[in-house]
Amino acid sequence: MDTLKEKFKEKATPLAKEVKAIIKEHGDKKLGEYTVADVYQGMKGMIGMITETSKLDAQEGIRFRGYTIPELREKLPKAPGGTEPLPEGVFYLMLVGELPNYDEVHNVSNNWARRCVVPRHVFDVIDKLPKGTHPMTQFSIAVLAMQTESLFAAAYKKGMSKKDYWDYCYEDAMNLIARLPRVAAYIYRRTYHNDNHIEPDSKLDWAANFAHMLGYEEFDMKRLMRLYLTIHADHEGGNVSAHATHLVGSALSDPYLAFSAGMNGLAGPLHGLANQEVVAWLSEMLKELNTTLPTKDQIAEYVKRTLEQGKVVPGYGHAVLRKTDPRFTAQQEFYRTYIKHDDFCETVQLVYEVVPPILESLGKIKNPWPNVDAHSGALLMHYGMKEYDFYTVLFGVSRALGVMASLIWDRALGHPLERPSSQTTEGIKKKLGI
Repeated sequence: MDTLKEKFKEKATPLAKEVKAIIKEHGDKKLGEYTVADVYQGMKGMIGMITETSKLDAQEGIRFRGYTIPELREKLPKAPGGTEPLPEGVFYLMLVGELPNYDEVHNVSNNWARRCVVPRHVFDVIDKLPKGTHPMTQFSIAVLAMQTESLFAAAYKKGMSKKDYWDYCYEDAMNLIARLPRVAAYIYRRTYHNDNHIEPDSKLDWAANFAHMLGYEEFDMKRLMRLYLTIHADHEGGNVSAHATHLVGSALSDPYLAFSAGMNGLAGPLHGLANQEVVAWLSEMLKELNTTLPTKDQIAEYVKRTLEQGKVVPGYGHAVLRKTDPRFTAQQEFYRTYIKHDDFCETVQLVYEVVPPILESLGKIKNPWPNVDAHSGALLMHYGMKEYDFYTVLFGVSRALGVMASLIWDRALGHPLERPSSQTTEGIKKKLGI
């Protein structure tokens, strides 16, 4: 018997019950400008950092420098013959706060193409891992392996002025963003396609080249990749991947170290891994119901069983949003415009009609509406990417745009080491007089 484990259980079990009681009885009591519940329940809504690139509104959804996702889809430059925005454009917008024209976006694309060469040792590190290693683990390790190329770390070691921090951070961030699709595609082809790798095509834009290296040459898949990498780019600063990148970067860890930390957060089931969870849940439902297109009644019964088992319906709910995620809506419009019918995608539409009323009837959930993860996997499945445990890597490649733009701003504005204070439960009890 593990006596230390048993001792911990003796201490933790009663304290966990006591904490729940404290939140229930004293959660609304103030500790300065915030409440006991705020401190215990994930600091939701507490303003504690500055993020210049985007802001999430509970009703409107995400705004990138003031622009909504429908506005981005309309106003950002597109590839020749394309209908979805180029992700290079949203990076430009987040970094300088201005909508770019096509030439400006094309220059970013060319810049990344020049920077995209990945050192051989990065691939060697990936190849040392077991083939069954989760793609997100491979991805994070690969980012750390690229840290040998950090210009920020090299300049800091030699000694540099604080006013130059942003310059070297910018160079690292641009190199990292440029190389991520190559690394991600290498992991995909290694894991699922017997190491049959595809070289990059410098004539293609960033997203289309990514699709090409993954092995998808269809125009519609490249169109989807442009949309996917645009709408997943940022979600203000408080989400786990953005906050982790910001926090680690505040220690003047270089962009590679900071981004790897963010990806470790993105790999969690309550964050980026949720898109994988959605497809797994939908697939299990279809298997159990022995159908490719269930009825609403069948879905409702399955949802109720899921909830009765103490599980959540993946893809539904959000810490901030209180309406359907505009990123879900953008993907829904993509489906209706370019695909029109696919049983798996159609099941997503039916789930959207069934789940919110059931969750609302429980009276315990603030947001019964779908988030971005509820739809993204189904679109990828339609175009042949059925390896859903890779989906979060796609998310990670996209999220680099937002967190790297933010990190450059952090260094330019001289944001300090992030070091909030903490308190013990005993200290909380003393403040409450209990």
